[in-house]
Amino acid sequence: MARAPVILPPRNEIATVMHAITAAANDPNVDVDKMERLLSMHERMHARANEQKFNAAMTKAQAAMGPISADAVNPQTRSTYASYAQLNRALRPIYTKNGFALSFDTDDSPKENHIRVLCYVSHAAGHMRTYKCDMPADGKGAKGGDVMTKTHAHGSAMTYSQRYLLKLIFNVAIGESDDDGNGAGADPGAVRQATEADRLTDSLFHRLRETKTDKAAAALWAEGASALAATQRRDLYTEFKDAVIAHRQRLKAGARS
Repeated sequence: MARAPVILPPRNEIATVMHAITAAANDPNVDVDKMERLLSMHERMHARANEQKFNAAMTKAQAAMGPISADAVNPQTRSTYASYAQLNRALRPIYTKNGFALSFDTDDSPKENHIRVLCYVSHAAGHMRTYKCDMPADGKGAKGGDVMTKTHAHGSAMTYSQRYLLKLIFNVAIGESDDDGNGAGADPGAVRQATEADRLTDSLFHRLRETKTDKAAAALWAEGASALAATQRRDLYTEFKDAVIAHRQRLKAGARS
């Protein structure tokens, strides 16, 4: 089936408005209200064009994302799931290639004992879209009992929200019998129980995203590298190392700009 063409504002239309703005700016008798209307029109055109580029890139990115195999199991609910590390490993190369960047934040939730996690999805063209997820952070387990402290519950809710948002934003399917979206090429049937090493890695990834300076990122690497080396999970060690390198490069690039 032929793909519908992406319709962008005609370049000559935006150019015409820009020409009118330039002419008005050089006219000492220009009507101020007219000038403001022209500027507002030009801004709306660019915003519409950037949003359409965002949508086109999202379509292209999702077309390249196959199902991702579940790589862990929740022992309390006996349900399988794809960990954040698994999702990140499969999706990040695709969405960054298509011009997307993700940034997480938190906000007050209107629901009692919940935390709201925000994900800002920005595109290289300039458009940004915000997604949100409200997740329980009461420390209760699957059976309703108290199973964790409030601090642990807060961190767990944030990790769960980030994982769910990643799946929702890119409409990702999780299937333990399908390895198409798993860049690591693991055995589709090798679903393992989530270990302390996995939870440690999720915590380190979360803390890494919160670091704002190269010094802080370097300190976290020193701490995380030692802790992960002790788990003897070379895959998690390497994944965290690559993430730290990429994060420090972004921080240094931002400091230079």
